[in-house]
Amino acid sequence: MPLQDLAVEQTSAEDVVTVETDLADQVQQTLADYLRIRRAECAELDPSFVEAIDELIRFVLRGGKRIRPTFAWWGWRAAGNPADGEYATAMLRAASSLELVQACALMHDDLIDDSDTRRGRPTVHVSFADTHREQGWGGTSKQFGTAAAVLLGDIALAWSDDMLHAAGLAPPDLARASQAWQAMRTEVLAGQYLDVLGQARGDETRKAAMRVDELKAASYTVERPLQFGAELGGADAATVQALRRFGADIGVAFQLRDDLLGLFGDPGVTGKPSGDDLREGKRTLLVAEAFERARSRHDQESLTVLRSALGNPELSGEGVDRARSVLEHLGAVEAVESRITGLTDSALTALGTAEVEGPVAAKLAELAVAVTDRTA
Repeated sequence: MPLQDLAVEQTSAEDVVTVETDLADQVQQTLADYLRIRRAECAELDPSFVEAIDELIRFVLRGGKRIRPTFAWWGWRAAGNPADGEYATAMLRAASSLELVQACALMHDDLIDDSDTRRGRPTVHVSFADTHREQGWGGTSKQFGTAAAVLLGDIALAWSDDMLHAAGLAPPDLARASQAWQAMRTEVLAGQYLDVLGQARGDETRKAAMRVDELKAASYTVERPLQFGAELGGADAATVQALRRFGADIGVAFQLRDDLLGLFGDPGVTGKPSGDDLREGKRTLLVAEAFERARSRHDQESLTVLRSALGNPELSGEGVDRARSVLEHLGAVEAVESRITGLTDSALTALGTAEVEGPVAAKLAELAVAVTDRTA
């Protein structure tokens, strides 16, 4: 089926639903429908390419919290739009396109970090490297896996744009939301670069850690998706600004919770091995807090433990435990928890200044708590 027919096919009467009754499931189905069409197009190119596309489809549909589409949807609702009807279905498709941006970011992030697993399964580059090794193909397995992950991430990013523009939204609405869409994609890449740069430079400051969180996490996860949805929905400037303030704070708090879970969470729940951020040398705010506190106290023993752990790919479970103990001893964990609470409170204050219908404001407040007080 031609891509331009997607909106026509998916706005039949049986598809017009109240999407927020099971939003994550509906995002999942919307992605499955879209990817089925794109797979059929790829089947006309080459069977081997379709096998690669199937890996992309599995990755996208394997799960996830669908946070970005959720915030985009509620940004749209905050502009006063109804929860059902054909245009709501078009908005669902537009919001779902954010998951393809996320797929690109995750594939490339796993590659940059040389991560072995994602959601309890081999990462994309590892999966393709394993296939190369099993088949006995020429060249190196690692290089093949790297190339495949880069290319599939690029496809996901290209398809996100295709999906947005085939969603069935009016051109003036798309034009109004284009700044948020463009800024989001640039900012997440800027944050990713600053993350890599910080590791290379060994930057241990809070300021550097917070800037990465603002660009790589807050903007991309909550602030810009909210703005994107609100702009698509025609929200006034004051509402957009209030939602952005809310989203900026919740987005940072979300990342800070992620940092804590990366060290103290249950790997069976988070889907990532405990301590991977340490092994990868991530200069998170949690780590930056610990370094600055240890230096101010002239605590050389704690500094030695932290520096021996950070960026050590062979860090053992015992080494992770020692680092955890130091982070708690220095008060870094408590400081980050306090920062999460403060950011959540300031976000809810900003939300209170927005002229948003009561049920929508209540849902946004509920989401704020859900993404900052979680176990995975």
